[in-house]
Amino acid sequence: MDVERAESRLRNIENVKPILAALRTISMSSWQMARNRRTSPQRYAQHLVELLPAVLLHHDAGSRRALGRRGAGPVPERGDGAESRRLVMVVGSERGLCGGYNKVLLDYLGTVLREHYAGAVVEVMGLGSRIVRELRSAGYTLGWTGALSMTTVPSYASALARVTEWLQRYEDYEIGGVDTIHNSDRGAGTYAPVMTQLIPVELPVGAAGSVAGDLDEEDAQAWRDAQAWHNVIVETDVASLYGRIIEQWTANTYYRVLLDAATTEHAARYQLMESATQNADALSEELMLAVQSARRQAITREMQELAVGAGLLDG
Repeated sequence: MDVERAESRLRNIENVKPILAALRTISMSSWQMARNRRTSPQRYAQHLVELLPAVLLHHDAGSRRALGRRGAGPVPERGDGAESRRLVMVVGSERGLCGGYNKVLLDYLGTVLREHYAGAVVEVMGLGSRIVRELRSAGYTLGWTGALSMTTVPSYASALARVTEWLQRYEDYEIGGVDTIHNSDRGAGTYAPVMTQLIPVELPVGAAGSVAGDLDEEDAQAWRDAQAWHNVIVETDVASLYGRIIEQWTANTYYRVLLDAATTEHAARYQLMESATQNADALSEELMLAVQSARRQAITREMQELAVGAGLLDG
């Protein structure tokens, strides 16, 4: 190998290595931040699950059965096909340098659209500049796009604002539901694409029975006696409370989706930067050996030329 070329490559790699190290450190920090942030929303979700039945059990079964959405009242006739119209939010990455992260989501979206949305009108949305670019390159017409922060994890306020809009459209019978697609954390820096239904709201099994209003008075009293919330006094409109809880539950679910996506994005970038750093170290060592070998060969040639010039060796 030419010495000057090898030295030039070695200098370039040595200049790149601090950048790789900085990106790796930032990715690791963001990865840990997103993972740690997931604890509080999980606890909050559990509190909402405990509170919802306690609120509804203070009212008669007829009122509970009337709460099909966030409020009470009859459901109007659908004649505009809104029930078959669904929003699908694809949460990807804001930046590159994360391997096939967005390609996995793109492939999964195609599979979901073929297998789960037959006959439905689907409005695809994209969150994250890179996934938006991928979706548009694949020919998707996006109904909404958004960017993610490159330095911090998503905020709960942004999740609540988006969910509030979706719930209002759902209550106004403009859409039949909202789903999200994102890469979910599988541990050890691995991920897999998943779909999560946000709207209509699917509460855990433990709360579903009470919300459905299928408990008689004896069972309801037994439930009250067994729960920490049985002494709650409800003096406001149950429909308003129910709507608020459902709103918070849905926003919390969407927020956990965003945190899960942020965790996997930064984990994927960290893994890629770690691999790139190791490759740079290996290549740097290889080039260093090549440079040293080339220098030794050059010195040997010079000594031979001097020896020949001095008549010590035959030319």
